[in-house]
Amino acid sequence: MATLKQLAEKEELFSGGHRLCAGCGIPPIVRLILRSTDAGIVATTSTGCLEVGTSIYPYTAWRIPWIHSAFENAAATISGVEAAYKALKKRGKIGKDIKFIAFGGDGGTYDIGFQALSGALERGHNFLYVCYDNGAYMNTGIQRSSATPFGASTTTSPAGDVISGKQQWRKDLTKIVIAHNIPYAAQASPHNWADLSKKAEKALKIEGPTFLNIVSPCPLGWYTKPEESMKHAKLAVETCYWPLYEVEDGLLKVNYKPKEKKPIVEWLKMQGRFKHLFKPGNEAILKESQERIDMEWERLLALDGKYV
Repeated sequence: MATLKQLAEKEELFSGGHRLCAGCGIPPIVRLILRSTDAGIVATTSTGCLEVGTSIYPYTAWRIPWIHSAFENAAATISGVEAAYKALKKRGKIGKDIKFIAFGGDGGTYDIGFQALSGALERGHNFLYVCYDNGAYMNTGIQRSSATPFGASTTTSPAGDVISGKQQWRKDLTKIVIAHNIPYAAQASPHNWADLSKKAEKALKIEGPTFLNIVSPCPLGWYTKPEESMKHAKLAVETCYWPLYEVEDGLLKVNYKPKEKKPIVEWLKMQGRFKHLFKPGNEAILKESQERIDMEWERLLALDGKYV
């Protein structure tokens, strides 16, 4: 794995001056992943925060060949590019090594783009899919997605007299992807650069479809301070809301086990989207959230070191 110094010395492939919000988790995620290989890179991005914030005409933050895909088809787009590359390489028209990456938010991955992602994984295309999970459709107005946490208030699951935020538990997309029996899938967080870099480097070296699901703090939709984004990412891991683990060739490994697992309320109380849960009458939601996280964490620990 590359050291921090080695990563810092690499060419910057994602420039500053973009329009992503201050404190957004996406830029450090993308910058680190693009530095995790020495091969050439072709990337595609589904419609969303990353696309809008980096490609408003006539400007671009991308210093690599980059394609804007529709909301629902980033995985299909990168599949086509990868297939064309293989055909041209077979004919001797391309000789250099190129890696292919698709980026999508949780809305464009968990929901709208899931069919394209599932199909690309099943077909076995050689690419890395990166989901930056900020827990809602942030770019279009903070609407709920299937990645939105239980109890969170969004513009389409507003906390009020009728409901206390989102009524459903979030979809576990990482487990769904693992069920496709791909060579490599993992969860990561931008606060732990070493873990994220190692996983990105590994994913880009492996032949076949690989997947990274990365928690991405969003000050706009989480109602948090921009300067505290990495604290929020770290606490998501320390509470085991967002466990760090990987599955390589079917073998599951938990990459980080908190010495002292923190209660989920410590993460929830820092975010405005959960402030209603700390009013009288919502105690049951907090209790259910903790019980669900505890149960899923124990299930994950039971699979550590085993084939799944």
